[in-house]
Amino acid sequence: MRPVPVVTGRAVALLRSDVDTDQIIPSGWLKRTERTGFGAGLFAEWRDDPSFVLNRPEHAGAKILLAGPNFGTGSSREHAVWALTDYGFEAVVSSKFGDIFRNNSAKAGLVPVQAAEELVRRLMSAVSEDPTLELTIDLGRRSIEAPAAGIAGQFSIDEAARHRLMNGLDDIGLSLGHLEEIERYEQRRPGYMPSLT
Repeated sequence: MRPVPVVTGRAVALLRSDVDTDQIIPSGWLKRTERTGFGAGLFAEWRDDPSFVLNRPEHAGAKILLAGPNFGTGSSREHAVWALTDYGFEAVVSSKFGDIFRNNSAKAGLVPVQAAEELVRRLMSAVSEDPTLELTIDLGRRSIEAPAAGIAGQFSIDEAARHRLMNGLDDIGLSLGHLEEIERYEQRRPGYMPSLT
């Protein structure tokens, strides 16, 4: 996982609330055995509609998804996060996330920005008016801003998730941060106990 201290780029406003993981990536896509290729299934049922926001050419290449409240509720599928990142999103901004989705996001390198509903609404309105508007999400400062629109605000993020994202640490990376302690323990462990070697 790569470190993500700052995300800068264009955004797309998904003007829907209560988007669950079944809507993010339909169950038919869960049969895949690898973690890649899920971007094609992102919001698959909605993308059948030519007017759906992700089908509009002015939003191609957007890195930030602005979503309504209660984004990522429902089942615990990691595939929802994989679909968003495979599509090209680096961050999702909402006033409220499903807990499991928020945790899965931080573990997979997708920045879950939980901001005040009014701030999210203002950003959505600004992006809807000007699809070329750039946003900057700074994890170090816990800030999100759209300088050209005069919008700036703070967001909350769990400190452990922030640490993971800023340092590019997945679960294995976190464990390897304790490698010396693990090796010392393995050297002192009695020989009759099970071994990794």
